[in-house]
Amino acid sequence: MFGKVLIANRGEISVRIARACREMGIVSVAVYSDVDRGALHTTVADEAYHVGPTPASESYLNIEKLIEVAKKCGADAVHPGYGFLAESAPFARAVTGAGLVWIGPHPDAIVAMGSKVESRRIMAEAGVPITPGTEKPVDSPDAVLEFAAEHGFPVAVKASAGGGGKGFAVAHDKSQAEAAYARASREGEAYFGDGSVYLEKYLPAPRHIEIQVFRDKHGNGVHLGERDCSIQRRHQKLVEECPSPALEPGTRAAMGRAAVAAADAVGYDSAGTVEFLLQKGRAGDEFFFLEMNTRVQVEHPVTEEVTGVDIVQTGIRIAAGEPLPFGQKDVSWRGHAIEVRVNAEDAANNFVPSPGAVAVYEEPGGPGVRVDSSLNGPGSVPESYDPLFAKLIVRGPDRGAALARLRRALAEFKVEGIATTLPFFRAILDDEAFASGDYTTGFVAERMDGLSIEAAGPAGHDAPDGKTSREVEVEVNGRLFRVRVFDDGEAASGGGAPRRSGRTTRRSAAAEGAIAAPMQGTIVRVLVEVGREVAADEAVCVLEAMKMESEVRAQRAGRVLKVLVGAGDTVRPGEPLVVLE
Repeated sequence: MFGKVLIANRGEISVRIARACREMGIVSVAVYSDVDRGALHTTVADEAYHVGPTPASESYLNIEKLIEVAKKCGADAVHPGYGFLAESAPFARAVTGAGLVWIGPHPDAIVAMGSKVESRRIMAEAGVPITPGTEKPVDSPDAVLEFAAEHGFPVAVKASAGGGGKGFAVAHDKSQAEAAYARASREGEAYFGDGSVYLEKYLPAPRHIEIQVFRDKHGNGVHLGERDCSIQRRHQKLVEECPSPALEPGTRAAMGRAAVAAADAVGYDSAGTVEFLLQKGRAGDEFFFLEMNTRVQVEHPVTEEVTGVDIVQTGIRIAAGEPLPFGQKDVSWRGHAIEVRVNAEDAANNFVPSPGAVAVYEEPGGPGVRVDSSLNGPGSVPESYDPLFAKLIVRGPDRGAALARLRRALAEFKVEGIATTLPFFRAILDDEAFASGDYTTGFVAERMDGLSIEAAGPAGHDAPDGKTSREVEVEVNGRLFRVRVFDDGEAASGGGAPRRSGRTTRRSAAAEGAIAAPMQGTIVRVLVEVGREVAADEAVCVLEAMKMESEVRAQRAGRVLKVLVGAGDTVRPGEPLVVLE
């Protein structure tokens, strides 16, 4: 077993890995950027080293610096966690080239499963179900019509190098074929430098089901069952359940076998996840391969809670050359677990990122409640990284008990200073579709308007103009009450005009014909130029905020009169980016 492991990551997953190492008697080494100096992951780990400035490109993505620190501290192995360099074959090769052990799959498996076209080919050869689609990229909208003639509409047009919903368009009928082809190709070129596209039969209302797999360096493979990840926004997961409320036992077993076959097909040798789309129909359940994530997943805790298997520790043992300590017959499932991702996002305002200082942070506790977090009290969620800062996981003997426990835990979870996704989770507990378990990947788009989501409070970014607030305790007739008191603050004492709220600023900044930034962030790409005609809802810029790229789209059709920003520019909410005639 390893003596020392460097964790090439930050936040809650770095904390999780450090704790796993401590239980195994392994010395853990954290790394940190300027803004993360003193963050929780640096204090939980046994050692911590500075790796560079705040931008991830100069710290957490700096391969040379990470290798330098790993050798300097005397690490035997490197654990990449998830995100950043976790699925980087060049980083994996750099680690092994430096004489260290990569705690993850071999680089060839990362490469094979990182290509959508290549992974589909490999899966088809291995007998893993894939959606009907083209084996090679297509070169014209006519191919969409030819594909539809055989398989029917709707047709998904996907960029070969795409991901995260980028380079993805749907043609629902022949009139949309040309526009869907053009959009997928254009976004593939803009986001990934590759405009080639391929076609798939589009599944209009699937469930997103993933299977946790292990395969060791001795050829032994097992699966730990499924997680249902269907509740998403912008193709990013928000809620995960284990087991899925939608799977029949026969389908569960078949998906498990397919996932192990997928791992076998690429000689996998680590922890990983095989993702499927499940289509429920009159003829029964059908499932199709979507992709394989060659790393530990954000949502791994729900599987741990139901199976009792420590996924992080098992992955470390595989990397050390140990055989799997259990076989498929040894895996069993008990109870039901649900995870919700606590992001620094304003759910009531289209999930706009809301980084900043966390003034109050109080986690729930009690039976069946687990919180994996990057905080253990007041702190901050930096705008430079992913908005995820905590995960709330609950477990109960069945789904009903888990939902009741989730409701209780959400009521206890207290975060002030930033807007979060907690109000969204409280709202969906009252939604009939979620409560019954009868939901699909279209849940957010279809039901968002009907949810009663509590708006960001005074401690969030929607605070009343010039006000500050604090919670005080008062006793009336022997009963204790907690109430919020609003103070005028400095803005009201200066005699000047009161400050406008963020939303007012955004509205006022967006002049006639201007397309404004919906949030603070950095311009990654400008997709249009002066004189170009754009259609309504066409993307004009790509804006990055908290490690999440968002498209800024035109509200109406028009010709571009001005382009006011360029790649690398930092913009504020409401700042005009492009002006249309």
